[in-house]
Amino acid sequence: MDTKTSDPHDFPRHWEADVVLSDGGTVRLRPIVPSDAEELLAFHGRMSERTRYLRYFGPYPRIPPRDLERFTTVDHRDRVALVAQLGDDIVAVGRFDRLPGRYVAEVAFVVEDAHQGRGLGSILLEHLAAAAKETGLRGFVAEVLAENGQMVRVFRDAGYSISREIEEGVLHLEFAIDPTERSIEVAHAREQAAEARSMHNVLHPRSIAVIGASTDRAKIGHAALRNLLYADFAGPVYPVNAEYRSVSGVRAYASVLDIPDDVDLAVVAVPSTSVEGVLDDCLAKGVKALVIVSSGFAETGPKGAELQRRLATEARAHGMRVVGPNALGVINTDPGVRMNATLAPSPPERGRTGFFCQSGALGTAILAAATERGLGLSTFVSAGNRADVSGNDLLQYWETDPSTDVVLLYLESFGNPRKFARVARRLGRTKPIIVVKSGRHAVRPGLAATSVSVDETSVQALFEQAGVIRVESLAQLFDTALLLEYQPLPRGQRIVVVGNSSALGTLAADAALANGLELAGDPVDVGPGAEPEIFAAAIGEAVRRSDVDALIVVFVPPVAVPGSAYARALREAVAGVGKPIVSTFLAVEGIPAELAVEGGRGSIPSYPSPERAALALARAARYGRWRRSPQGSVVRPKGIATDQARLLVEEWLGDADERVLTDAETLRLLYCYDISIVPYKLVSNIHEAVTAADELGYPVVLKTICEPLRHRADLLGVRLDLDGPASVRGGYSALHEASGMDDVYVQRMAPRGVSCVIGLQDDPSFGTLVSFGLSGVVNDLLGDRAYRAVPLTDVDVADIVLAPKAAPLLTGYRGTEPVDLKALQDLVLRVATLAEDLPEVRSLTLEPVLASAKGAFVSSARITLGPPPSRGDTGPRRLR
Repeated sequence: MDTKTSDPHDFPRHWEADVVLSDGGTVRLRPIVPSDAEELLAFHGRMSERTRYLRYFGPYPRIPPRDLERFTTVDHRDRVALVAQLGDDIVAVGRFDRLPGRYVAEVAFVVEDAHQGRGLGSILLEHLAAAAKETGLRGFVAEVLAENGQMVRVFRDAGYSISREIEEGVLHLEFAIDPTERSIEVAHAREQAAEARSMHNVLHPRSIAVIGASTDRAKIGHAALRNLLYADFAGPVYPVNAEYRSVSGVRAYASVLDIPDDVDLAVVAVPSTSVEGVLDDCLAKGVKALVIVSSGFAETGPKGAELQRRLATEARAHGMRVVGPNALGVINTDPGVRMNATLAPSPPERGRTGFFCQSGALGTAILAAATERGLGLSTFVSAGNRADVSGNDLLQYWETDPSTDVVLLYLESFGNPRKFARVARRLGRTKPIIVVKSGRHAVRPGLAATSVSVDETSVQALFEQAGVIRVESLAQLFDTALLLEYQPLPRGQRIVVVGNSSALGTLAADAALANGLELAGDPVDVGPGAEPEIFAAAIGEAVRRSDVDALIVVFVPPVAVPGSAYARALREAVAGVGKPIVSTFLAVEGIPAELAVEGGRGSIPSYPSPERAALALARAARYGRWRRSPQGSVVRPKGIATDQARLLVEEWLGDADERVLTDAETLRLLYCYDISIVPYKLVSNIHEAVTAADELGYPVVLKTICEPLRHRADLLGVRLDLDGPASVRGGYSALHEASGMDDVYVQRMAPRGVSCVIGLQDDPSFGTLVSFGLSGVVNDLLGDRAYRAVPLTDVDVADIVLAPKAAPLLTGYRGTEPVDLKALQDLVLRVATLAEDLPEVRSLTLEPVLASAKGAFVSSARITLGPPPSRGDTGPRRLR
């Protein structure tokens, strides 16, 4: 992008960003403009003599007018400066100046003393490097006093490969600014720590103010205060109400500024039109986060959406994170916190499951259902319209939260799906993520303002690749969560059914097989009249078998003996076994007291039907298999000319919105990735067809240039195995008659094989998906395609080729010769690498690809270029 400008007020708007710092606070980054002169002087005046000395290498008590003009008037290309702003104050400045005649710039930054140690230097370096790359720079140089250890660490720890020299106490540093694997890893680690810390500030406040606390029991301000008090919050709670001296027996304050002690969290329950007025007071008070339960924002229409946008922007600029607006609130059941900052009167029991949902109204039902089913929660966040805090923030927090073992999400939409995929894939390796994804066809207005559209193909690919357990309903969400919170993961797919009812046992076995589990033997039926001891003995014998990974227990209470005795017998029989147990005690749902274990872990969930028990167990088994599978690594195949490919794409696309490549251009671009197409020629008459066939070598295939005819199931537009001039003439005449077109492709016949298709499908919000499937009308109709998001690991490449239901045709189905899977996987990897390198490739199709024992041969290719879409999870760290 050309960012050249002569107007110092005209800067690239995407250089503005809200960022989270290492302590969980936020600041606004933006390019400097001349009107910042007064604030820059104030910033300079607040710095200590020591900080000024380290930045300017000597005393610099004041900024002379000439320097002030030079510092604040830049061209946003050769001279760039970014300021970090908190409220109206500048708290840090970073800048670079291009060195004459070179593709490098000198970089420097300084942070106000009160804000040092918050990670501002690292953030400024990331954003300056991204801006520099846009302006055509390739590297940075920096001069740093050797005694300035903090600044040296910023450069050293950034992940770049730095060369250094020291002379007379000054370090000269030089490094390329292209992102490296290490610099990306460092940025993601810092992002996780910062966002987790910001959520810790929300969920572990030491004090809470309820702004808008009301004496009217019908108002949300009363409910918010009442629920905090009833939950016995561990810190002080301060009602803010200008009209009353006390609310609910607690002394009230006219403003948050009047509260004598610090306030970490503010629950805001004032009318939407009054919320903006609360922000300045909260900044002055040093409030770290807001939970806004007030409605009247984006869910009401365009005016409300604009009000919501300003709210989020101002809160971040004032250093605060926001849950909401229109939120139900947040809960932390930690005995050291005891916080119910929601409008729901009954908080759940303490547990080890974290829950995020977007709907406030549904949140109340979710909390009630969790209590009813016996599912304990560690933390709960209902984000409402999600103007700021989103599910991604909570995933970052739960990754390192020792109190959370299972993560539940009720999602109606995605704010940043690429980031979700990255974070979920990392978190899923240690903690299961269970998701109900609604909003397939419609999204609430309040969420639409902060959401991007993602089609179902992309969602499914995202979840599969990240190991996310997707369920279809809240009932299934709780079914799966109960198992994962209280029972260990299955080590395999083999299960045994034990019960006192042959009918229920058969239903359970059928459901297990239907969901991909394996039976390690016939169902064990002890009979309806068996005593609890007999029941327990059969369970104990089955669960301790080495060929059994999990157990389904089904039970119908006999008339004479209470079911509680059998439940206790079951619990005692499996104690300490370490294998997952699910049960169906008919008509009993959740965790019955007789199946509960002190401390929760090991408690046995009961499901109202064996089908639901089997489905929950199957989902846990699939997740366990994914978690045990190798993570894989992103690899680049050999023989790739990336720079040449980029030059070609830039030349061909130019300023066009879209361009379909010609055959010759397609060949040149694929050649850069060592992807070859079976040799062919385009001819216009019979004579040229015969000549081309002679040159290519027989046998040949003739194809019409009319794609609809060429891809018909009856091969009307194709003639195969033409082994001489006479058959070529006949084939040409038949194609000419069918299509009415003179032009025909003549192509050397590839070795016979299984016909496949490899493609790229671009999702503007999520990124590029690689697809793989077998060609054919039936496979097209059934949608038998596998999808993975770039970048692909070696494990992803191996998986995608074997994922379609028709994939057994590639591995020797019914005695046929297996194809060369390595050649097919290499081809998929090269296509994925092309997609990662060239975001301008908006679609690509290789079809047919003939896979055989001799290799994978591409017969045809189509490529469309377009301007690269905006990627929400690329570039330096920033909030959505």
